[in-house]
Amino acid sequence: MIRKYDDERRFLSHLVTLRYKERNIDEIIFPEIRKQAKPNSLQTFRKIAYQCLSMDRKQRPTMAVVIKQLQISLEFQIGQQRFSQAERDHREKNNLMHRTSKVFFSVMKNLFLFSNRVNSDRSNDREDSPGIKEFQIIGDAKPGGKLLVCGFPLHGTSQCMFQWVHYHRDVTLEYIEGATSPEYIVTADDVDKLIAVECIPMDDHGRQGEIVRLFANEQNKIICDPEMQEEIDKYMAAGQASFSILLLMDSSENREQTTFTLRRSNYQVKINRTQEIFIQGEYTNDVSIKIPSGLPTQFVLTYSDGSSHPFNTFQDARMRDTLVLTMRMFQRKVLDERRNAT
Repeated sequence: MIRKYDDERRFLSHLVTLRYKERNIDEIIFPEIRKQAKPNSLQTFRKIAYQCLSMDRKQRPTMAVVIKQLQISLEFQIGQQRFSQAERDHREKNNLMHRTSKVFFSVMKNLFLFSNRVNSDRSNDREDSPGIKEFQIIGDAKPGGKLLVCGFPLHGTSQCMFQWVHYHRDVTLEYIEGATSPEYIVTADDVDKLIAVECIPMDDHGRQGEIVRLFANEQNKIICDPEMQEEIDKYMAAGQASFSILLLMDSSENREQTTFTLRRSNYQVKINRTQEIFIQGEYTNDVSIKIPSGLPTQFVLTYSDGSSHPFNTFQDARMRDTLVLTMRMFQRKVLDERRNAT
């Protein structure tokens, strides 16, 4: 409700529709959002929001379309519209499946917990409920390694809902975005953390069994393999590391080969073709290096002002994780030194 209006603009949905048709919807967007959002991202969001307000049910988009458009809007915002169409289609398919599964997993988990409280006197019935025997995680729990959940279905189990999680020191857990399949690729984001998988077994009638939780790496924190750790230690001792990678520019066809150099106190990205220094900066709290979900060889440099630069390590996941961990260690060391100096 917008109280300053006395006509149909009093209702937000009517006001949005009106402003969109008048092409001045920016007037009702929160100023801080308007300043931070990139134009293409905001336009994509505006368009799908407007379509959702159609009075004709048939004209309103499905949730699959909404999710797809929101993902495109997000890609514009963080700079990942530079990925190829094939990569985008793959991400959209996976993200839709993963996000839908994640929501469904959360709902099913809550329903299951509620059902256990209400029907605690029916323990005998659960003996025949869907389940998994010899539930285990196999694979290499190192950055770049692949983990796979396996086991034998019991009592008519025909499917399972999976969710990989990080466990923190305070015993809280954090869902890993997009990690809702029995297979999981370990990345630099998992180093020094506990990883577990939660599973809800189900049968064809929609009955679910008890939640099964299992830790990877024998409930030990994920660490680098000796070779990767030795390489990172060598870079740290030398105070410098260089990587030949791709910088994804303003379109899927525009990719520049670059040299990404890390030093003790700063970093830079030089375009090989022109020898131009495209990025140069010091390690501060304003810069972070992130790994996008479902993209095993890509990472993104992001800044507190909302700008970002995506990179690709030529389909080399190991190089990506080595670079990310090395940069984070350089950054952590610099920030710790500054903190101790004050």
